[in-house]
Amino acid sequence: MTAVTTSTQEEVTLFREMTLRFFAQEITPYYDEWERAHIVPRELWRKMGAAGLLLVDMPEQYGAAGAGFDVCQMIQEELCRLNFHGLASGYNIHSNIVALYLNNIGTPEQKEQWMPRMVTGEVVTAIAMTEPGAGSDLAGMRTSAVRDGDSYIINGSKTFITNGIHADMVVVCAKTDSSAGAKGISLFLVDASLPGFARGKKIEKMGQHCSDTAELFFDNLRVPANALLGAEGRGFAYLMQELPRERLGVAVQAIGHAQGALDLAVAYVTERKAFGQPISQFQNTRFKLAQAKTELELCRALLEKCMAKFVVDEMSVTDAAMLKFAATEMQLRVINECLQLFGGYGYTDEYPISRFYRDARIQTIYGGTSEIMQEVIARSLVGR
Repeated sequence: MTAVTTSTQEEVTLFREMTLRFFAQEITPYYDEWERAHIVPRELWRKMGAAGLLLVDMPEQYGAAGAGFDVCQMIQEELCRLNFHGLASGYNIHSNIVALYLNNIGTPEQKEQWMPRMVTGEVVTAIAMTEPGAGSDLAGMRTSAVRDGDSYIINGSKTFITNGIHADMVVVCAKTDSSAGAKGISLFLVDASLPGFARGKKIEKMGQHCSDTAELFFDNLRVPANALLGAEGRGFAYLMQELPRERLGVAVQAIGHAQGALDLAVAYVTERKAFGQPISQFQNTRFKLAQAKTELELCRALLEKCMAKFVVDEMSVTDAAMLKFAATEMQLRVINECLQLFGGYGYTDEYPISRFYRDARIQTIYGGTSEIMQEVIARSLVGR
């Protein structure tokens, strides 16, 4: 693991203020339109790059801000708090996941090829693990990469790929040894402009509408041997190595999103009246809010503990699983209760709480389902 740095509180505060100004100017006025269009404009990535918001905690030599990893997490949290969860998911893939793989595993040449353009937003990235018939069973993937001289030939397909429509480069997981199970998986940095790379139509989803999600197809896609990321056959180990930060990022999103929904509900019940008084004065309302606040703060405390462990390379796979499981399940419960406080209005698109509700649902599925998280945790206690 590459050394992880954190920022001072003053630095985080300055970054937050800059980030919120950018959101207010470049995202808030247009986000509803993007949701209706079911995609964000490609130009937004370049604007985020120009504002210094992409790959903020990557090395300065590639044009990045060189901030702490906590700044990257703060940006995701604020996106979700402001109800921009669809954009947060794409940001997480690009800045918090693909950038991490490249920085920790890539060669100097690979980093020079891709990272400066990832920082500017000229290149948008994705990671392709999930397949139509495999789901969470990464060892069961069928996409193959066969060595042919100084190239690999990739064949197969992937599904549910975030940033799949806009992606210029995709980290593709493929089998280089079909007989070796998980030990036969390798990772490749695939240029999406190469012949044999194709995208299916954008997948329409229940929520996170502006997050572009696609199927990807590889038909005798030839990539140079130097597109191999890390060592051949080590792909599964790399995935396990980097998954903890991915799950930490999902938990950050869950906490920011739950906070945003709670803020919205508090404002609504304070203003809305029934039976001659504000809804906030009814005991049921007060107790629901108290329970939501308590659950949220418990998960925030666990997040802070895990972030502190991550910085010193002590956050385990089990820690990350517990954090993701707790935070995303809390997110669903809290937002469900917040929507209930809106009554019938909560079920209408006119009220933003409905988007909070729709966008949250995927959180207990991607990045490892809640069921997989519980299995990981159980194995740490009683084995397989």
